[in-house]
Amino acid sequence: MSAHNPRRGQLWWVNWSPGRGSEQTGRRPALVVQTDAANANPRYPNTIVVTVSRHGHPVSTHVQVNPSQANGLREASFMKCEQIMTICKDRLETQLGVLDSADMERVAMALCSVLEVWNR
Repeated sequence: MSAHNPRRGQLWWVNWSPGRGSEQTGRRPALVVQTDAANANPRYPNTIVVTVSRHGHPVSTHVQVNPSQANGLREASFMKCEQIMTICKDRLETQLGVLDSADMERVAMALCSVLEVWNR
C-alpha cells in the first residue's frame, strides 16, 4: 500500500512507465482530480489524475497554468483534461505543488466538458 496521501488539486511527479500507445511515459507531472474522500480511503490504492505537459493546443480540454511558487511549475504547462487516468498511488513520487482555486475551477469545467457533465 502506498504511503502517499494525495489531495485534489495537488501536482505530483509520476512514474508513467511503462506506457502504451500515445500514453505518457517517463517521469512527468500529473494533477490529482479525484475527491479527497476517495483519496483518503485506506482500502483504495488508486487515485485519478490528468496528465500535465509543457505542450498544448488551443482546445477547451487543455487548461494552461502559469508557474507560481505554490504550484511548483517551472514554465507554463497544460493540464490535459482529456487524458484522465486512474493510477496506483505507488506511481506518485514527490509532490510538486498545488493549483490555486481559480485554476482548479478551470480544470473542473474542462473535465465537465470532456465527460459531458452539464449540471455545474
